[in-house]
Amino acid sequence: MPEKHRGRPTSDNPKTMRVDVRLTEEELKMLDEYCQRMDVSRPQGLRDGIKALNAKK
Repeated sequence: MPEKHRGRPTSDNPKTMRVDVRLTEEELKMLDEYCQRMDVSRPQGLRDGIKALNAKK
């Protein structure tokens, strides 16, 4: 019988890099409003913003 593994399955693209960022109250409000509109978490909202910067090229 195969050995059972515990925990979440591994990801194809794991998020191993961590970035701490300081924001003004206005920037945090903008992020939170975006996240609420798009129904995403703060980290996902930041990833969306980074991808949008790359799309502007």
